[in-house]
Amino acid sequence: MRAAPTILHLDMDAFYASVEQAAKPSLRGKAVIVGGLGPRGVVATASYEARRFGVHSAMPMGQARRLCPNGAYLIPRFSLYRAVSDRVMALLRELSPLVEPLSLDEAFVDLEAGGTAFDSASARATGERLRADIRAATGLSGSVGLAASKMLAKVASEEAKPDGLWLIEPGTERELLAPMTVRTLPGVGPATGEHLRRAGITTVGELAEAGEDELVRMVGRSHGVALYRMALGLDDRPVVAERDAKSVSVEDTFDVDLHDRVRIRFEVQRLAERCVQRLRASGHSGRTIVLKVRRYDFSTLTRSETLRGPTDDPTVVREAAARLLEAVDTTGGVRLLGVGVSGLADYTQEDLFAQAESLARPAGEAEAPPQLPGPAPAPAPDPDPAPGGGGEAGEAAAGVGE
Repeated sequence: MRAAPTILHLDMDAFYASVEQAAKPSLRGKAVIVGGLGPRGVVATASYEARRFGVHSAMPMGQARRLCPNGAYLIPRFSLYRAVSDRVMALLRELSPLVEPLSLDEAFVDLEAGGTAFDSASARATGERLRADIRAATGLSGSVGLAASKMLAKVASEEAKPDGLWLIEPGTERELLAPMTVRTLPGVGPATGEHLRRAGITTVGELAEAGEDELVRMVGRSHGVALYRMALGLDDRPVVAERDAKSVSVEDTFDVDLHDRVRIRFEVQRLAERCVQRLRASGHSGRTIVLKVRRYDFSTLTRSETLRGPTDDPTVVREAAARLLEAVDTTGGVRLLGVGVSGLADYTQEDLFAQAESLARPAGEAEAPPQLPGPAPAPAPDPDPAPGGGGEAGEAAAGVGE
């Protein structure tokens, strides 16, 4: 933990919807819902005007239409969102070389590494200046959290929403966290929250009082230890620039455990698309595809497949993730899914379509002549990856259906 609140977390407000409102003056002040418009469509982002009707991310689009029949329903325009995101990330990199993007609309910044803040006063001034610069450059608002750790900075930005700044002074963490609901902590979703509630634990303070041993007994060693440290406000993770990452991954924690195998396969495909989007944004390709599955009982399984060469092709990653899922028993329900790519490289092997076909081909079958790959499918939305409902109102748990 640092002695000054020099870790900044930026979370843009209702990003996709806000970009659409900025681009189309006729939408300003109106309820805007962005997501899949088909029968399986899911809300990716809802403007604050739409949220007044009860619309929120991860909600089925049909339900959103019933709650807000007069809203503007739009399909995502990722090229536009990516262009705006690039402008925002460029402003962050002016503050520090250590910028850790989490999605198109969310990132951590180490202000100390950039020499832009060393104490509370300079951190606050930097945060306010950043918010003003973002508004001037994009017309959008962003919420800023400042603290001595990544976890607390993210908690602070959530408290600052919408369009605010919140700074947590070092030394006040436990007192500040104590009355907050356990759902405030990253990774504590509805299922964990309900499990703790049945044990009489509803606040972060009660979580800390329970003690590490009791939490380990309740939810297992790794999860229990992590919960106890978070309840004490302890988090020593550094801000890591994406170019230094050894892997790229995305994961979603679901509000309700998934039981339908078709839905689980759909979510894995969507995560694979998002992972490739992030992989390409980092300028890398990778050889090893990793699938992560956390089941209803908090047991976590990981499966991996190493390709013959590095790829950033969405078809290859999707197919590998689908093969890995076939080897996983999801009976009883799934509360978290993740797809990652490791073994990063700065180049891409060109014949991985042929590679994917050869992996799927029965032994002894002749190889077809090589063909050039067609255009890549449109990427799925990269809403807010923050397990446990953090960031943009839980957008990490939202998909955009067909």
